[in-house]
Amino acid sequence: MNLEEIKKQSKRAVEEILDGARLNEGDIFVIGCSSSEILGDRIGTATNLESANAVFDGIIPVLKEKGIFAAAQCCEHLNRALVVERKAMEKYGFEQVNAIPQPNHAGGAFATVCYQRFDDPVLVESVMNKADAGIDIGGTMIGMHMHNVVVPMRISLRKIGEAPIICARHRPKYVGGQRAVYDERLM
Repeated sequence: MNLEEIKKQSKRAVEEILDGARLNEGDIFVIGCSSSEILGDRIGTATNLESANAVFDGIIPVLKEKGIFAAAQCCEHLNRALVVERKAMEKYGFEQVNAIPQPNHAGGAFATVCYQRFDDPVLVESVMNKADAGIDIGGTMIGMHMHNVVVPMRISLRKIGEAPIICARHRPKYVGGQRAVYDERLM
């Protein structure tokens, strides 16, 4: 496992997503991350804090620099709750829940790392379908956190470590049918 390469891949992926997603300061970027899949193992079978830290080091500084809120998805044992900064919870009115992610029991490695390393972390039950873009590293199923219309994004990378990635952004719904004229910047 090459941690520096995982960090570089994570940074490159988030930069490419942000280039295409047209996010604004204060938007939400959801990250689902299986540290097991990064290592080439089945999700939930080889939790690894080192690879989770490498992903954190690649993604979070890029988001912070642009003023974009990160939302780190927990595993199914915490019902896919998310670790966010308190500022995001307060801005969007998310409901805080009481749990602390753990790497091997409930939460997963990446959510645990985020809870340990965010400035003022809280766990929220949901981001209420407000995520504007995101990355799913290893098949963690982030779609439930995205806006109603999600557009898959193809970037130059297909994997981080050994984990396949799926990238997405939202776009506003099209309304009006055949007669409508659409704003190309929102497509």
